[in-house]
Amino acid sequence: MKKKMLAFKNISSSKGASNLLCTFCIFTSVCLNNLVCGSFPKAQNVSWVSFNFKTLLTWTPKPTNYSYTVEFSPIGKDKERNPHCIRSMETECDLTADLKDLKATYRADVLSEPMRDETTDLIEFPYTTSGNFCPYEDTIIGKPEFKIEVSKDHRKITLYVTDILTAIFNEENQRLSIRDIFKDDLQYKVTYRRAESTGKKTEYSKSNTIELNNLDRGESYCFTVQAYIPSRSQDKQLGEPARDQCSPGDKTILEEYSLSAIVGAIAIIILVIAVVVTVIVVCCKRRQRAKNGEKEAMPLSGV
Repeated sequence: MKKKMLAFKNISSSKGASNLLCTFCIFTSVCLNNLVCGSFPKAQNVSWVSFNFKTLLTWTPKPTNYSYTVEFSPIGKDKERNPHCIRSMETECDLTADLKDLKATYRADVLSEPMRDETTDLIEFPYTTSGNFCPYEDTIIGKPEFKIEVSKDHRKITLYVTDILTAIFNEENQRLSIRDIFKDDLQYKVTYRRAESTGKKTEYSKSNTIELNNLDRGESYCFTVQAYIPSRSQDKQLGEPARDQCSPGDKTILEEYSLSAIVGAIAIIILVIAVVVTVIVVCCKRRQRAKNGEKEAMPLSGV
């Protein structure tokens, strides 16, 4: 009987130790995945935001009694820090000037640390790692500007596209355009249609000067232009579309104005002519009556 009781106690003791160990593992897992126990919250929603090569790393939440430090590097290389993003109370870091190799793939860590001038016993700080980002492949390209020129015979339209300026500067402190960065990899996609139609046509050009020939003479056409980078993944090949612009067309009076407007204008002209004729006739009759009255008032000459 004593042996059975002893065995039962050993089993109970073993189960208790197992439960304690399990609880410790769960607690440790929660701490590592969400908070470093007794430390600071980890950054959340760490994302890259890049437009025309101006690149920000953003995250949440806004810190209260702690700060954030950003470490970044091309994959497989030593980490670097931007001096403006060390123990910062902000939730974004501008890394535009730091990502010098635009074709490299970068990754960043956002560390939760004490505020400036504060100390802690922690050796390692909680952090969150971003996804991969390549400026050349991932930055969003904005809307280009373009002008329209119509030939004298109205059979050819030429578009002149201005390359977008980026947030990147060269060694001479001059801003680079997307043409300077993408070079021969840059094309422009032109989508156009007749002004009175919904059917669209598409042309691609490696040049900033785009000629469209054999258009219907005298017709007005509407155009939009987008940067096109064929080397990118399909969902990132196109930039933002420019605002639609339409060429002038040679319209007949019936195309320029509605039928009711034309009929109204004709009616007004006829009315004006009728009034003028009426006034002339009345004036002529009055003048004739005045002459006849003068003749009747004249004395008869002696026989």
